[in-house]
Amino acid sequence: MKILVTGGAGFIGSHTVVELISAGHTPIILDNFSNSDRSSLKGIEQITGKSPLFYEGDACDIAFVRRIFEENTIDGIIHFAGLKSVGESVTDPLRYYRNNIDSLITLLECAKTYHTKSFVFSSSATVYGEPDVLPIPETAERKVSLSPYGNTKKICEDILQDVATAENSDIHIIALRYFNPIGAHPSGLIGELPIGVPNNLVPFITQTAMGKREKLTIFGDDYPTPDGTCIRDFIHVVDLAKAHIRTLEYLSQGQNLTYRAYNVGTGLGVSVKQLVETFEEVNGVKVPYVIGTRRTGDIMTCYADPTLIRNDIGWQSELSLADALRDAWNWEKNISEHDKK
Repeated sequence: MKILVTGGAGFIGSHTVVELISAGHTPIILDNFSNSDRSSLKGIEQITGKSPLFYEGDACDIAFVRRIFEENTIDGIIHFAGLKSVGESVTDPLRYYRNNIDSLITLLECAKTYHTKSFVFSSSATVYGEPDVLPIPETAERKVSLSPYGNTKKICEDILQDVATAENSDIHIIALRYFNPIGAHPSGLIGELPIGVPNNLVPFITQTAMGKREKLTIFGDDYPTPDGTCIRDFIHVVDLAKAHIRTLEYLSQGQNLTYRAYNVGTGLGVSVKQLVETFEEVNGVKVPYVIGTRRTGDIMTCYADPTLIRNDIGWQSELSLADALRDAWNWEKNISEHDKK
């Protein structure tokens, strides 16, 4: 299958491109490098021996996106391109609504015009807010969002469901609700490359262990959890990438569905302290940290019930937390060594 991957140079996108190639598919990358780096394209080529077709531009630009569809027969779309910083979305909500919603509508319009029938959307566990039940099933209530970023994911899911269930619609859509992707490709050639200060926990840990950051701040150790710190479901990015390939292949089999959402997680809750301690144990390095006050908007406990995707699509996570933290550290060492040259 020929698959358009928006945001294909980013963290999750680049790993998904690698897995698409490994599975015999042909990815086409669309990216504007607003939250990624050109080096990931070289990494993809080094890992796979192939250089995917690449278009540099904005997924909100309807004329640009139409040109991609005019020049290629697109069998499916994986839509990663979106702004993703919770804090930034609070300070600049209009930018988030414009980018995340406009890009989705642009792609859906092109999919309709050019008869692309399979669409996989990058959603998020943020739609659940502070959950009422653990582990979280897909039937859990979607709560009022704590940030404009989270709200764009909810709005996008609603748009997708409306489009898929419209009269005479022939598009089949699955939204994958990610929990916490971490790690890097085992080769160390692609991984998470934050611009500026990392928003995510593991890159902050690796940069602190490398000495790029003075210390890690754990926001709160007074939550009613076993060690007082927040609990999350950390999934290896390679496992997450493979979930997209299985989902696309599931859709290509002519499944009788219009729209469905699936959790993508391990089903295991790991505390922030446990994560730091596992990183230190696996890699033999220390991570200096201090305990800070609770951070506004942080959810106490959030981990997936991944039963539905396992039963319907046949996907489940295979890589461990130790695998993810070892690969993340290997990636950090590789990029730090490259920076010295």
